[in-house]
Amino acid sequence: MDNLQLTFHGAAGTVTGARFLVEGRGTRLLLDGGLFQGLGAAERNHPRPPASWTRLDGVILSHAHLDHSGYLPVLVRAGYRSAIHCTHATADMVALILRDAARLQREAARRDGLDDELYDEDDIEQLLSQIVTHAYGATFPVGALEARLRRAGHILGSATIELREPQADVATLLYSGDLGRARHPMLRAPDDAPGARTLLVESTYGDRIHPADPLTALADEINRVVDRGGSIVIPTFAIGRAQEILWHLRRLEDDRRIPTLPVVLDSPMAIDATDLFCRFPEEHNLEMEALMDARRCPLCCTRFEMSRTPEESRRLARRHGPVIILAGSGMVTGGRVGRHLARLLPDRRNGVLFVGFQARGTPGRALVDGAEQIELGGEPVPVRASIASIGGLSAHADAPEIIEWLHRWTNAPAHTYVVHGEPEAASAMANRITTELAWPATVAELGAEVNLP
Repeated sequence: MDNLQLTFHGAAGTVTGARFLVEGRGTRLLLDGGLFQGLGAAERNHPRPPASWTRLDGVILSHAHLDHSGYLPVLVRAGYRSAIHCTHATADMVALILRDAARLQREAARRDGLDDELYDEDDIEQLLSQIVTHAYGATFPVGALEARLRRAGHILGSATIELREPQADVATLLYSGDLGRARHPMLRAPDDAPGARTLLVESTYGDRIHPADPLTALADEINRVVDRGGSIVIPTFAIGRAQEILWHLRRLEDDRRIPTLPVVLDSPMAIDATDLFCRFPEEHNLEMEALMDARRCPLCCTRFEMSRTPEESRRLARRHGPVIILAGSGMVTGGRVGRHLARLLPDRRNGVLFVGFQARGTPGRALVDGAEQIELGGEPVPVRASIASIGGLSAHADAPEIIEWLHRWTNAPAHTYVVHGEPEAASAMANRITTELAWPATVAELGAEVNLP
């Protein structure tokens, strides 16, 4: 195959399952290898990868979240043995996430009486042995192409991915991965990109604008629940979101906008990820650096507690009185948060605060959409607690921030494919790119094959 070709194997028409195959010029590589989440995820995740994928020249990983990395152990189990390229921080993050995912999968299979796991711990360890790390901005070969990772500002280690033919003046393809906020409270802003002939851009919030003052909404919801004498559950993703919420809670306490409450992080993976933030100062923004230099923990509230063991989590689930509990998973698809919701949802005094995107088909989305009852652990649970979704705390860029990032490109793409968004959001982003930038833009279709100019 002389021409380069791109095939959308995931994150097309949906937010999750990022998998983009690039082939041609004697090279075959995969950008991300994520799991699908939400409605129909099991059917999409279980098919074995094509046999040809085991002979890829390489995989390049934008960041560690499961919807970008969670399918890679399946690929390894099938026999893939080439390199998995990522940043230094992503390598540490993906080890945390995939080991935890394997454990949760094993527990779910045991609970449901199944023997059908996607992968196990041995597959994870094999995968980790294949990781090759790179600094931001460094160029490295993958087959006949050259690749480069630039800071994406979404979570620790996240990167945009550039592919270029040797000696070419303009990159062949640039994939945004998950693009972060220009004014993230803890991480540096996304690096500018010089441009590329083809762009893959995410659109998780492609039809939305984040509120300008999310902290007021967060403080107001917390104070309302505390005034009722209730407790607060915040379903959180362990990587990135948990640390950001701890940061905001500490700021609200310091400014006396919320009372000083016990704040409990009930997630071993989130605890480990919080430690990692201190190990990668090159990722921090100036405010985070200043607090670290002052030897203050930027992520520790006054009455901060960590719940690492299962027994500690069970004791926490029996605890009374106002308390803020951060537990995974962020979309209520597993983890310890279900235990806390099962106890607290039936009581009108309590509150659940969602602080991130909820994919269709997930329990989190059902709660945000007003479900009066959900199933947790196989049991129906009535929903009487207040449910609030706090916008503006997402680690994803919103529509204007994506457009602002694209405005700074020096070379406009010949074509843009909008990925990683639900249909309405992706369509809205494609329309904005077409009208505001005058760039040809198309919403990517699952399974579509396109030629790269």
